[in-house]
Amino acid sequence: MKVSAKSIEASAKAAQGRGLPPIHKWNPEFRGNLDMRIARDGTWYHEGRPIARPELVRLFSTILKKEGADYVLVTPVEKVGITVEDAPFVAVDVEVQGQGPEQVLTFLTNVADHATAGPENPIRVTRDSTSGEPSPYVLVRDALEALIDRKSFYRLVNLGVHETWEGRSWFGLWSGGAFFPIIPSEDLTDS
Repeated sequence: MKVSAKSIEASAKAAQGRGLPPIHKWNPEFRGNLDMRIARDGTWYHEGRPIARPELVRLFSTILKKEGADYVLVTPVEKVGITVEDAPFVAVDVEVQGQGPEQVLTFLTNVADHATAGPENPIRVTRDSTSGEPSPYVLVRDALEALIDRKSFYRLVNLGVHETWEGRSWFGLWSGGAFFPIIPSEDLTDS
């Protein structure tokens, strides 16, 4: 049986209610991979073409699940694999309340999810081994992360502070009562 994006869309619409559907309860048979891809910039593609309808992208995002290293779209009746180049979402804005240890950072994603960084939704930063370029992420829900866009990351860097974390001085961010290290303090250089 060939699975199409239209059949997944119909199943997802049927399963939708208020809020996010209970995908953690669904474990249908795996039906193979769908020619669907989420690019690093957050653009969703089907059969090589961008999905132009934001409401359809939002619908698909609500049935996205990570299983191990794989990403799947899951409905009560079928599960299909898709390709995710980096993170499935992009954090396109951040709201800041308070400062220091009381600071709260709330992110808005490209699919209209909100995630408040804290112990349940940590921020992490990886660095490219060649260029040293940082890639910052925030956990949005379940095992799904958002790549924090460049403008939001620059705003976060302006909020950064030096703290001792695990016996070492780090430059990082506070949110929700947790400190998130970005870079060891000694690795920062004045430019």
